[in-house]
Amino acid sequence: MVDAANLLEEARQGNRRSLAKLLTYLEEGGKSPLEYGRGKSLGITGPPGVGKSSLIGKLIDEWLNLGETVAVLAVDPSSPISGGALLGDRMRMVNADSSDSVFVRSLATRNHPGGLMNCLTPMIEVLSECGWENIVIETVGSGQSETRVVAFADIVVLVDGPDRGDIIQAEKSGIIEMADLIVINKSDLKNAQKAADSIRSALSFNEESPKVFLSSAHTGEGIKEIINELKILQSPLIRNRMRVRERLISAWDSVLLESESLEILISEIEDGKISISEAIEMIRNHNKTSKS
Repeated sequence: MVDAANLLEEARQGNRRSLAKLLTYLEEGGKSPLEYGRGKSLGITGPPGVGKSSLIGKLIDEWLNLGETVAVLAVDPSSPISGGALLGDRMRMVNADSSDSVFVRSLATRNHPGGLMNCLTPMIEVLSECGWENIVIETVGSGQSETRVVAFADIVVLVDGPDRGDIIQAEKSGIIEMADLIVINKSDLKNAQKAADSIRSALSFNEESPKVFLSSAHTGEGIKEIINELKILQSPLIRNRMRVRERLISAWDSVLLESESLEILISEIEDGKISISEAIEMIRNHNKTSKS
């Protein structure tokens, strides 16, 4: 049995091994030793290949220069066949393993819808309780479907690039509507300014539209400006309802995916013994029975 309370106390005192064990326990569905959490987090999302990990590496450098600590929860997609994940984001974060002020935890999505797992909330709370000042969630980068990041992050940063064609078309009705800050990375490349201007123009009708920054993980351009903006940025109150909604949906997804009967139901659907509608009704009835 894992003694979560003891691990938390050791993690509070700076024991990184105990912190890692506690996060593993939470990832596997263990109950948080914290009754009330107070963690704040920054979600960094965007399509694959726009340089999210490299940008986070530069943000880490700046936070370290300011004497602040950083914890990163880097989420990698799981294979739908093997269930495995590369967990390689830290390779693009130069200072990830070179400072006592940085803690990076790689996580596999385990095929959760939206690429984010319900265990992120207690993980964030534990990291905050242990004194980590800046807690970053790096998402898998699945484009429009990645709106679930609002369930776990108090501030959402959308990272995009200048070489993806029509950015507005690619992101409309998706995460761009939930972003608190938009960063066009790779500003040293052609069309970066044009991409930023295009987004500003498209969002100009909304008085509360997010600011758009240019940055380069290669040259360091814009990194200090982003850090300064993050210190004063407040997410709109309307985002709270979306956050609660996504947390409820994420919790339901976790219950379904962790159900002992899930694989049985999948096999029965595959064999034609039951329909999907019948499987849903069976899950509902099971939940009612469990509650009574």
